[in-house]
Amino acid sequence: MSKTFETEVAGRTLTIEVGKLAPQTNASVTVQYGDTMVLATAVMGKQPTRMPYFPLLVDYEERLYAAGKIKGSRFIKREGRPTDEAVLSGRLIDRSVRPLFNQALRRDIQVVITILSIDKVNDPDFPALMAASTALAISDIPWEGPIGAVAVAQKEGKWIVNPSMEEKAASELQLFVSGKDLEVIMIEAAGKEVAENAVADGLKLATGEIAKLTDFIRGIQKQIGKPKAANLLNEGLTAEETAALPATKAKAEAFAAKMFAEIMAMPDVVERGSRLKKARDEFAEALRAENAEISEAVLAYAQNEVDEAVGREAHSHVMKHDIRVDGRKTNQVRPLSSEVGLVPRAHGSGLFNRGETQVLSVVTLGGPGDKQTIDDMEGDSEKTYMHHYNFPGFSVGEVKPMRGAGRREIGHGALAEKALVPVLPKDKQVFPYTIRVVSETLSSNGSSSQASICGSSLALMDAGVPIKAPVAGIAMGLMTDPAGKAYKVLTDIQGIEDHAGDMDFKIAGTKTGITAIQLDIKLGGISLDICKDALSGAKTAREQILEVLTTTIAAPRAELSEYAPRIVSIQIDKEKIGEVIGPGGKVINKIIEETGVEIDIEEDGLVMITSTDAEMMKKAKKWVEDIVKDIQIGEVYEGEVVQIVKDRNSGSEIGAIVQLTPGKDGMVHISALSHERVPSVSSVVKVGDVVKVKVVDIDAERGRIGLSMKALTERPMNMPPDDRSDDRGPRRPRGDDRRGGGFSRGGDRGPRR
Repeated sequence: MSKTFETEVAGRTLTIEVGKLAPQTNASVTVQYGDTMVLATAVMGKQPTRMPYFPLLVDYEERLYAAGKIKGSRFIKREGRPTDEAVLSGRLIDRSVRPLFNQALRRDIQVVITILSIDKVNDPDFPALMAASTALAISDIPWEGPIGAVAVAQKEGKWIVNPSMEEKAASELQLFVSGKDLEVIMIEAAGKEVAENAVADGLKLATGEIAKLTDFIRGIQKQIGKPKAANLLNEGLTAEETAALPATKAKAEAFAAKMFAEIMAMPDVVERGSRLKKARDEFAEALRAENAEISEAVLAYAQNEVDEAVGREAHSHVMKHDIRVDGRKTNQVRPLSSEVGLVPRAHGSGLFNRGETQVLSVVTLGGPGDKQTIDDMEGDSEKTYMHHYNFPGFSVGEVKPMRGAGRREIGHGALAEKALVPVLPKDKQVFPYTIRVVSETLSSNGSSSQASICGSSLALMDAGVPIKAPVAGIAMGLMTDPAGKAYKVLTDIQGIEDHAGDMDFKIAGTKTGITAIQLDIKLGGISLDICKDALSGAKTAREQILEVLTTTIAAPRAELSEYAPRIVSIQIDKEKIGEVIGPGGKVINKIIEETGVEIDIEEDGLVMITSTDAEMMKKAKKWVEDIVKDIQIGEVYEGEVVQIVKDRNSGSEIGAIVQLTPGKDGMVHISALSHERVPSVSSVVKVGDVVKVKVVDIDAERGRIGLSMKALTERPMNMPPDDRSDDRGPRRPRGDDRRGGGFSRGGDRGPRR
């Protein structure tokens, strides 16, 4: 029996229906907002796994039928691997629900969100997260929810809750926030250099809406929620093994305290990392030495407790001494350095170092034709800026197969891309290039995603891309006391602080303001005060990093790399686009074939020509200009004779067709060849000759152009006046035989009657 629940959000109805679809799941929920509809299912495995971590899967499934589309590929019509947008939406939900699970749980849990309908007004991320939260809340899966989520945007100084896709695109600041009651769990934000107080105001508005939604789902849970499954944390242990766990935990605490003291004395990050990785195995060996019959289940519990105990030691040390593992104060940034121009044949490159984190960013410039076409559920679109992030195993001293970008790489690349888009040139006539930046993580000890933003700013300026301002990013962390009341915000977190800490708050921006934010936490939520402290600390650190970047390269280079292609833009009348393209692409393909350039034409008539050969680009530009040029009376051209025209009745030669520009030609009547009388056209000019002519007549209605050669020469002194020999061009015969008028594009068909 299905049940339906409704509430109002931003003046629109949010409808949640339970029990109608997918009956074999632990819980399933359909959520509709406008005409956007999603299905969320939650399923828990029947037996515990042997994984040494909590095995949660969140899958966001786009369906093209949701938008009434069929895949554009001629050969593959079903959906394939998730799009980047689907990966990012899946991560959004994962980062929101994961902190409220007990990380010691070892049951497989999968949340699947399937997009059933999209109205292209309401972004599916909001109903998707609400559906996932409701499904987990009413299921028997242990989870400390529910949570709520909402999008807010600031446009022209006014706030909008759950803005439409069109409103989001036009806003100065976009925030997508999830949380529980009045606390924040996850933030994803994009801004156009907005101030920190604007972000704080947006978070305050969002948490107010989230509190209402949390109460709404909690009401559904009370009505139809299943009792949560109990006793899942130590499944498979005997009574004797369970009784031994407290003593094992105490030993783990003592071991971690001793090991942490050793780590504090190690100045080298590689040595510290190696010691931490060995700790689990060392503790397991110590327990085996005490009891050779110890079970694998107890050993797994013990190793997990070592990790937890190390985290508690790190928290305690910072809270008591205000000093971190590497000796820094809580607000101190690690040593910074940067370089540009490292890669000789690249169009631009930048190397950024922050402590032991090192990222090399490389820029490639391409023509407009290199832009990325995106065909997904939310509609077709194009990207002229792409940021790709790589994280190989060697960056952390590990062996890892190279199998392409995973969810983490896609997420970090998208974050860096979002951070830099607001400072890129927008005018295609000023900078029509397609830009690809690749950030290679060469060494990582915390926040390589933010280092890639810094490296990319350097590389873009080195490439001569006229960015508005350099962008820098920093990751802020958090340590709290066991009661959760006292806290310290950490600036520039490193690996151990990310692993053992409570927060990873990534904030990027220019000196003027914020361009991107991404927040992940490990607590059940953080207060707005913590968010404000993190924003303030990040601003101070960001200014410090920007000073280093601008010392390395103060502004974008005035000239592009000699290896980068050059692009010239021409604005033509959009009514003449067809003339440039030609029937079946004949004209444009001929230009490309003969010059080797790339030509891209926008719908508004902007023609962009890309080439690495300056001469060929110049030739192609003139070619296009000649095609669209309006011929004027009195202009002089040098053109090739392409045809001798004969009278259809008598067969006598009456004129010569001369090509003025590609696609435009005119006729020199026999009477306009010379001041003297000539016996035939062929006695003066032949096909293939290049002659100089003057435009003397234009018949726009018939599309004919009259030319004269004799108008460019002086009449002999002894020649009597003749009305056929003045500069007005050839005399028109009476009647319908207007053969002297010339015509355009008529050389291959003979004169028109």
